[in-house]
Amino acid sequence: MKQIIGWIIGLPTAILLIAFALANRSFVTVSFDPLSTEAPWFALSLPVWVLLFAGIFLGLIIGWIGSWINQGKWRKAAREARNNLDIELEKKKALEQRLNQGELVSAHTSDRF
Repeated sequence: MKQIIGWIIGLPTAILLIAFALANRSFVTVSFDPLSTEAPWFALSLPVWVLLFAGIFLGLIIGWIGSWINQGKWRKAAREARNNLDIELEKKKALEQRLNQGELVSAHTSDRF
């Protein structure tokens, strides 16, 4: 079901993006110098569609980084829980070894009966 919905949304979106790219093949000059319009210190001449796709890609990367930073507390909690589990498993293993060696008396094998 998710795959069908993905195709229903993805295919028209891909067709629209391809149509946009074909319709906007003309070059524009992008300048990163706000003070000089005649002789900017850095300018690029790119098709409009490249700017659109670069903006989308940059937004995805920034969103991914922000999400990764925001989820750090959950990764830390999982790491601490995993470390605590490892400690408790080591304790359990040590107790089982002591039980097998006869140092401890099991509650199930006591002489209550």
